[in-house]
Amino acid sequence: MFFIDRSNCQSISGLGSGGEKTAVVIDLGAAYTKCGFAGETGPRFIIPSEIQKPGQQQSIKVVQYNINTEELYSNLKEFIHTLYFRHLLVNPRDRRVLIIESILCPSHFRETLTKVFFKQFEVPSVLFAPSHLMSIMSLGINSGLVMDCGYTETLVLPVYECIPILSAWEALPLGGKAIHKELDGLLVEQCTVDSDSSTGQSLPTVIGSIPEEVVEDIKVRTCFVSDLKRGLKIQEAKFNLEGTAERPTPPPDVDYPLDGEKILHIKGTIRDSVMEMLFEQDNEEKSVATLVLDTLVKCPIDTRKALSENLVIIGGTAMLPGFLHRLLAEIRLLVDKPKYRDALATKSFRLHSPPAKPNCTSWLGGAIFGALQDILGSRSVSRDYYNQTGRIPDWCCLSSPLPESVYDAGKTPPPLMKRAFSTEK
Repeated sequence: MFFIDRSNCQSISGLGSGGEKTAVVIDLGAAYTKCGFAGETGPRFIIPSEIQKPGQQQSIKVVQYNINTEELYSNLKEFIHTLYFRHLLVNPRDRRVLIIESILCPSHFRETLTKVFFKQFEVPSVLFAPSHLMSIMSLGINSGLVMDCGYTETLVLPVYECIPILSAWEALPLGGKAIHKELDGLLVEQCTVDSDSSTGQSLPTVIGSIPEEVVEDIKVRTCFVSDLKRGLKIQEAKFNLEGTAERPTPPPDVDYPLDGEKILHIKGTIRDSVMEMLFEQDNEEKSVATLVLDTLVKCPIDTRKALSENLVIIGGTAMLPGFLHRLLAEIRLLVDKPKYRDALATKSFRLHSPPAKPNCTSWLGGAIFGALQDILGSRSVSRDYYNQTGRIPDWCCLSSPLPESVYDAGKTPPPLMKRAFSTEK
């Protein structure tokens, strides 16, 4: 005799309120993609945003903006197929989709991605949600200054009363990709490799080049961000052409195994100096720390106190040891400079501690938003509407407001969500 626990049937079948299956939440990043289901506390899978083409040894990045639409469509189709049928194991026709996107995402990329979901997989509806807005939803606050330290860039966007202030965003091409490039150059120039046959060989003569995934693993396992005092001394010694500045004592060297047979000797000077590129000011006096202050200067003066006291840092680069402490120290040092002291009316800066890792904070906010079935249904673009128009409205475009046909009949968007995705001034 078999007994069935009917109390768990609803969770097993994935049914949400009102018999509708829970939505799929996808955060398609330049380096990694987080995917899972609405209402859950974390993504089911975090996988590289890449595909492997037959006959090609090197993987292809899915998030590419400089390729033609046909190739992009083919890559996205293969990648989304992998998400649904290898990882999530659900029928795409049965579930709404919530896609977390960056405000810098080009229109042709989101339009191609939408076409893949509607034409290839026939999903019921799609909603594009800004990553910065979703991140503050995970904290239950209405206002915050969100910094996304991702793979390709660091992007700062203020959100006040659930409305992104698009005119105040700031960005720099500093992120995981730039760190990997700098670290790879330092390893090739300064590090040696020991093998069974010989010792002290230069890196290029042994393995040629280091794969990016190995460089990333070296970064995560061995590198860290120094505190403010130590970091300023490292920068001073680096840019002092006369050689009079003394560099702080480096951390110990470490050995990193390559292929199980070769040992890479990583110098301590690399471990603590490679991250300084994030805080070194360029010719325009820009760094990841100045992005926060420059954004605040662009915001209305009556919003600055609320924004500065609600700093939210997300993105994989923000997970580096010592990053948050150094960022806050840099901001408090820079705010006393005349450039910001005279323009800003606040010196109070506080960091939030989100209920998820920085790389999953936006996904968690999307999972919370996607669990609100009525709101998700009223804000999503249905497949029928897309088939009629052939396009998806841009939530931040003043010239193309969301049509009434997008909403379900007889339903009105709640005031808070209507403001969050408002297309009116």
